[in-house]
Amino acid sequence: MDRRKFIRTIGGSGLVIAASGFSLSRCDQMPESAISPWSGPAPDLPDREWLLSYAILAPNPHNRQPWLADLSKDDEITLFADPERLLPHTDPFGRQVLIGHGTFLELLGIAAREKGYRTKITLFPNGEPAGDSLEIGTMPVARIQLEKDVSISTDPLFGDILNRRSNKEGYEKAYLNATDEQIIESLPLLDGQRTGIATNEADVSPLREFARLSVLKEIETPRTLLESVELTRIGATEIAANPDGIDLNGPLFWWLKRFNLMSKEKAMTPGTLAHQGGIDYAMGWVEGTYNMGWLSTADNSRSAQVNAGRSYVRLNLMATNAGIAIHPVSQVLQEYPEMQEIQSDFLDHLGIEAPETVQMFYRLGYQTNVSPSPRRKMPDIVIA
Repeated sequence: MDRRKFIRTIGGSGLVIAASGFSLSRCDQMPESAISPWSGPAPDLPDREWLLSYAILAPNPHNRQPWLADLSKDDEITLFADPERLLPHTDPFGRQVLIGHGTFLELLGIAAREKGYRTKITLFPNGEPAGDSLEIGTMPVARIQLEKDVSISTDPLFGDILNRRSNKEGYEKAYLNATDEQIIESLPLLDGQRTGIATNEADVSPLREFARLSVLKEIETPRTLLESVELTRIGATEIAANPDGIDLNGPLFWWLKRFNLMSKEKAMTPGTLAHQGGIDYAMGWVEGTYNMGWLSTADNSRSAQVNAGRSYVRLNLMATNAGIAIHPVSQVLQEYPEMQEIQSDFLDHLGIEAPETVQMFYRLGYQTNVSPSPRRKMPDIVIA
């Protein structure tokens, strides 16, 4: 953010900061410890830890990184959902958390091929959980068996893992060109999956409106807003202590926090700069949206949810490789009661009828690549 925009933003709160020659750019930089996993693993790590070091870079809801990996058996990884990292209000059935496990599994598989391993992935080896998100944290999501196979070919998307981002900025006012649209449409789909894409104003405009309404609904619903606010890390110190959730750092937030204008309490209070700033930020990326896509599955089984994540992250890597920005905006798909009316209208608009389920809704476009989101270290997810 440039200095004039910063002063203008602060000025809206009635706060006046005298010019002092202080370099705002030195305030509150992203702590290196929070993004060091994006530099890749040390080459001498044991193989399973090396694979996990790539898997933890997967996109996941609210950046909760809800993964636990059991390494107690040789040549095997058992993947669990961390019961302490679920989202009971915005993701009450754990659907999005399981999509996040699918993204993890796909990156793990891509990394395994790079190391010369064939993977046998068994989803829900003890059976699929049927209940709410709490049940997900009680049984394994997947068992991954690793078999050395030097003849296995590497995955061409491996080189894009460290550069993959979820770009939450407003995008350039441009529709995907024909070549890039073909790249997005060339995503290899798993059984029962289908995708759609909107790349002109007539088709994007109603989808943009659904995104706007659903984001506002999440902000206007106290318990869903609180879930996000409690996961917001404000400033480098908080981010370093908890490298997950929603990160806010930089000169603007340094000053806002210093003058007690940015806090979790104020973010929950309508009329404050912190609360309105959250709305303005979201409306900024909503308005800066000119292409949208979605991924659906033939049913809403737990396996279908995981497999949706596997396909989505491949799409994310393909977009990265092509220089296309992408950002999941799945608020409209959240299953809490207050969202039902908007969600029903959205599905009617797309012509989706149960049991077909839209698992992912996302923006696509052109924007300069952004810095990575904070990540926990690989040892933080290993339980044996």
